[in-house]
Amino acid sequence: MTTIKLHNTRTRRKEVFEPIEADNVRMYVCGPTVYDRAHIGNARPVVVFDVLNRLLRHVYGEDHVTYVRNFTDVDDKINARAAESGRPISDITAETTQWFLDDMAALGARDPDQMPRATQYIPQMVTMIEKLIADGFAYARDGHVLFRVRAYKDYGKLSGRSVDDMIAGARVEVAPYKEDPMDFVLWKPSGEDQPGWESPWSWGRPGWHIECSAMAYELLGASFDIHGGGNDLMFPHHENEVAQSCCAHPEGDFARYWMHNEMLQVEGKKMSKSLGNFFTVRDLLDQGVPGEVVRFVFLSTHYGKPMDWTAKKASEAETTLRKWRTLSEGIEPAPSVPAQVVACLADDLNTAGAITELHRLASAGDGAGVLAGAQMMGLLTDALGEWARGVDLSVYEALLADTRDKAMETKDFSDVDRIKSALIEAGVEVRMSKAGVELLPAAGFDAGKLEGLL
Repeated sequence: MTTIKLHNTRTRRKEVFEPIEADNVRMYVCGPTVYDRAHIGNARPVVVFDVLNRLLRHVYGEDHVTYVRNFTDVDDKINARAAESGRPISDITAETTQWFLDDMAALGARDPDQMPRATQYIPQMVTMIEKLIADGFAYARDGHVLFRVRAYKDYGKLSGRSVDDMIAGARVEVAPYKEDPMDFVLWKPSGEDQPGWESPWSWGRPGWHIECSAMAYELLGASFDIHGGGNDLMFPHHENEVAQSCCAHPEGDFARYWMHNEMLQVEGKKMSKSLGNFFTVRDLLDQGVPGEVVRFVFLSTHYGKPMDWTAKKASEAETTLRKWRTLSEGIEPAPSVPAQVVACLADDLNTAGAITELHRLASAGDGAGVLAGAQMMGLLTDALGEWARGVDLSVYEALLADTRDKAMETKDFSDVDRIKSALIEAGVEVRMSKAGVELLPAAGFDAGKLEGLL
C-alpha cells in the first residue's frame, strides 16, 4: 500500500499518515459561510482537499473514506445581508449554497460525502454546551454561554500561542458577562429580527466555533483522522474547536492530523476590493476562464505555500491543458496511475511535483499516462472538457501549408505572414517545419477571430 505523508500542523512536522481505521478513513474540512459568492481564495481549500480526498480513495478504496464539509448557514453576516436586502434568511442561504456547489463543480470538485448545515444540528450543539457547563468548562451569564479558555490546559498548542500572548496581540472583546477576556461565545441571545432557537439559557443562536465541533462529533465520532481548512482558521476557529471537543469528549482525540492551506494573492498582492483585484470564482468563469484552468493554477503551487494568481499563469495553464487534451484525445487512460504521480501526491500532497511529472510524460508522448495521472488530480475529465471541445483547425492548417508552398515558388511570403498573424491573434500556436504545419489552440483562443480568414 502507498505510504502517505502529511504535514501535521499540530506537531509541526511531516508524518506518516496512519488512519485510526484503514477501512474507515475520516476527514472534516471547514466549509463556507453562505451569504455571497465564493471568492477565489475560498476555492483554494476546496480544490486542495478534493485532491486529498481523491488520493485517500485511491489508496484506501472508494468506499472506505468519509469526507465531510459543512455549510455555516447561521451567522451575523447572513443576518446583515438579510437586513440589507429584505429577503428571508432561508432564501439567501439556499441560493448561496447552490451558488457555491455550482461554482466548485465548475472547478472539478466532487461533492463531499456529507455536507451538513449548521441549522440542522442546533440540538446537538445545545447538548454539547450543556455538557461543557456541567463539567466546568463553560458558564452561562446574561443569556450567553462562554467557554472557559483557561480551564483547558492545552489551549494554544495548535496555533503555537500562549493565552497571555493572545490577549496582548489580539483584539479581544471585553464584555461584562465574561469571566476572562479570552473566553469565547458558545451561545448568544437573539433579537426579534434574528434567527433563534429555544435553549436553557435564552432564545438564541450558537456561536461560530461550536457548530463544527458538534457536526464533526455526530458524523465522524470523538476521534477522526484529518481536519483541514485555510490557515486563517487556525486561530481562533480551529483552536476553539479543539478546546470544545476535547473537553466535551475527553475519551477522544478530536482530529489527529491537522492540515492548513496557505492564502492566495492576486498578481503579487493581497486580494482586496480596495485594490480592485478581488475576484469571485463566478467572475473568472464569466470572463471566460475555464474552471479546469483555475484548478490547474491552484495545483501548480504546493498547498502549504502562498499562491499567486496571475493572468500569465492562467494563460500558461490553458496552453498546457490544450496540449495535454490533444495528446490524450481518443485514447483510454493507462490502467494504473503513473507511480511517480502517486508518489508526489503521497508526499504531503505535492501537486506541483505531480504536474511536473505530467509534463515529463507528455514530453515522452505518453498520452495514456498523462490522462490517468491528470484525472486522479481532477484534470482532463470529460466534465471539465467542454471548453476545449470542438476545435478543428485542420482547414486552416491546409490553408497555411498551401500558401507556404506557393510562397516557396514565388518568394513572396506576405500571405504566409498575414495568415500566421491572424492565427496568432486568434490565440492559435503556429508550428511550421519541413514536416508540415501544425496548429494548436492556445491560451485565449477565440474561433470568432478566424472568421473571414478562409
